[in-house]
Amino acid sequence: MTEEQFYEALQEKGFELSDTQKQQFKRYFEVLVEWNEKMNLTAITDAPSVYLKHFYDSVTSAFYVDFKKYESVCDVGAGAGFPSIPLKIIYPHLHVTIVDSLNKRITFLNYLAGELKFENVAFVHARAEEFGRNPKYREQFDVVTARAVARLSVLSELCIPLAKQGGLFVSMKGAAASEEMKDATRAVKLLGAVLQNEHEFVLPEENSERHIFVFEKKKQTPKKYPRKPGVPNKTPITAN
Repeated sequence: MTEEQFYEALQEKGFELSDTQKQQFKRYFEVLVEWNEKMNLTAITDAPSVYLKHFYDSVTSAFYVDFKKYESVCDVGAGAGFPSIPLKIIYPHLHVTIVDSLNKRITFLNYLAGELKFENVAFVHARAEEFGRNPKYREQFDVVTARAVARLSVLSELCIPLAKQGGLFVSMKGAAASEEMKDATRAVKLLGAVLQNEHEFVLPEENSERHIFVFEKKKQTPKKYPRKPGVPNKTPITAN
C-alpha cells in the first residue's frame, strides 16, 4: 500500500486527512525507520508494508468505533505506537496514554511525540498488571485498546480494569479470534464487561483475516484483578 493508496483507502471510509496529518504519517514512518536501526522496534520497515500493516491496520478500529465521542484512550503494550499513534493523528482531540514494559520504547515514543508536535499524550514505563492496579489509571479511560499483545483471555485482565464504567475495551485480533473469544468468555464477564460487537474484515492487498471485538464495561472490576505481573499469562482466567 503506497502512501497515496493509504490516503485513498481512508477517504473511502470517510476520513479526509489534512496536509498536517499526512505530514505526521510521513514523519512517523521516517522516525520509525531511523530508530529501528538503533533498536528493534519492528520487523516491518519498507514503506508499503508500514502503511498497510502498521498505519492502515491500526486505524481499522475507527471504521467501527466513533472515537469522536470519546476523549481518553489507553493503549496497552503499544510497542512502537500501534494502534494509538495513528489514531491520535486522525483524531487530534484524543488524550492518549501508552503503557509499555520496555523503557527504550517509551524513549522512542517521547521523541516521536515531539516530532509530531503532539499534545495530550503520556507514555508510561510499567508492567500492565501494576499499571492496572494504580488508582491514577484504574477505571479512568473511555477506551482501552491493544493490538497483538496477548491472547484475549490474558489481554482482558490487563485492559478491562483500566476502562471506566460505560467505557470500551477494543481488542484487535487476527485469524484465531473466534477461538480466543471462546477462551475469554469467563474472563470478560468476571472483569465486568460484555461483548457489544464483533467486526470481521480482510486487510486489503494481503487478504489476511482481522477481527475487532468491542466490549463495554458494565460494572467495576473486582479489586483482585489484574493479578501480579506474570500471573495472568501463566494462569489465564479460562472458561473451564
